[in-house]
Parts: sequence; structure tokens; C-alpha cells
Amino acid sequence: MYQPRGLHFEQFTVGQKVVTQGRTITETDVVNFAGLSGDYNQIHTDAHYAAGYAFGERIAHGLLVQSIATGLAVLTGFIEGTVLAFRELDCKFSLPVKIGDTIHVELEITELTPLARLGGGTVAMKYKVVNQNNAAVQRGSWTMLIKSQPTGV
Repeated sequence: MYQPRGLHFEQFTVGQKVVTQGRTITETDVVNFAGLSGDYNQIHTDAHYAAGYAFGERIAHGLLVQSIATGLAVLTGFIEGTVLAFRELDCKFSLPVKIGDTIHVELEITELTPLARLGGGTVAMKYKVVNQNNAAVQRGSWTMLIKSQPTGV
């Protein structure tokens, strides 16, 4: 029988920190995201065009990096099987992410709001996406609805 690894709402604490594993952004990621999203902006998909643009080469879509960041958070297991909904997102894209860059995510729990009528509570967290040079490429906050512990546990 499946047993979720994630923490329940009551197990989170303000100030708690989580750091994910790293992941390298590949050309395949960029091409697949362009196809999925329909965003074929030349700074992502045209090497010749991008070479003459501000960053000198193709860069990953900001929302691709955001998507990978949430996936890295799930891979840690701390919300796996207990997250009910991703409710809010506030983000700033600070630096470009280039093909071949390796990113990881640093999270800190900032606020807990019980919502018994929804079967859990919201967990607000600051996040920072960091590249291989320890530079923050994205930062902001996420708010997720997390299940409460089952009664009697």
C-alpha cells in the first residue's frame, strides 16, 4: 500500500529549510518546453539569433526553470503525497539560465495557516533557484495547500 513520504501540515515549522539536489538544464529541456508551451521565442530556440542577443547564446525559458524548480522540490519527498494544491506563486527572474547550467533550489518555510475546512493548511515558503556559481537566478515565494495528519496519528 502506498504511503506518502511528505510531511503533513502539522509537521512543518516556520524557519524550516530544505535544499534540493541539482539538475542540469539541457537543450532537450528547452526544445521540449518550447513545444509544450508554444513559446518559440528566438532567444530560446535560434542559436544564430541568440548569439547576437544580450546573453550571447540561447537561454532557458524562465517558466521552464520555474517548472523544474518545483519538480526538484517534489523530488526531496517533503511534500510528496501530502500536497493538495499549489495555490500561489510570486517570482522574480534575476539572471539567465543557459543550456548546461546546473540549478538547485533552497527553500525556507515562512508562514503556516491552518485551513481545516480544506483538510489541511497553507505552507508559505521563500524559494531561491541557484546556479552552479552559487548565484540566485530566480527567487520568490510559493504557497501550497498541504494535507493535515490523519486523525488519531
